[in-house]
Amino acid sequence: MCQANWLWCWAYSYLFSLFTMSTTKAYGLLLGTLFCGAAGAQAQNNAVKIDIFQPIVNTAALSYEHKLSESSSFQLGLSFTINYREDSNFSNNSESPKTSGFGITPEYRLYLSEKHPALEGFYVAPYLRYQHLNKTGKSEEYNPVTNTFYRRDLDASLNAFGGGVVVGRHWIFKQRFSLDGYLGPSYMVSGISSNVDNINRGDFLGYYEGSNYGIRAGVSFGVAF
Repeated sequence: MCQANWLWCWAYSYLFSLFTMSTTKAYGLLLGTLFCGAAGAQAQNNAVKIDIFQPIVNTAALSYEHKLSESSSFQLGLSFTINYREDSNFSNNSESPKTSGFGITPEYRLYLSEKHPALEGFYVAPYLRYQHLNKTGKSEEYNPVTNTFYRRDLDASLNAFGGGVVVGRHWIFKQRFSLDGYLGPSYMVSGISSNVDNINRGDFLGYYEGSNYGIRAGVSFGVAF
């Protein structure tokens, strides 16, 4: 009960902080809460982690991993992007397009180490992924009749679905701290709905630019309990 209450506490605090402060500061708050809550952690049947690089694009990526057996686990990942501005044309002003959205990634992990039971050691993990992103702001359009550029309201969305497989390594230090790194290929099919013509898949954080094939990689840090 104590562990469950602590888990709900930091999750609620973190999600609330995303809407009231910058993503970087919100990550700092969450890391502090994780360190404090880890003091009472004992068993390692579960792990709660955050991706340490996603704040670069104003994204919070959280994952919860649960041990299924001595050699397997299930992980559910959630990501939230909050008002990320690329500022390629508008020099960081209030009209620059911003991207928001969410993603969900369920995955099954098969641990390969004979020395360490799950949740520790090398693993192979097939996964599925769904992502929805919305882009709003001002779009710069060209009028061939007047040979001038003008701005209009932008409202575009991208939906992507696919999957892949990653190979990774999960460390647990001092029976409480989790460090997880992974890398692998992905294949995503995506579609765009937009009220302007000059929007393509690469305009949504650059995730789906060019080919449907890509690379999924990440490093997460958290707490095992």
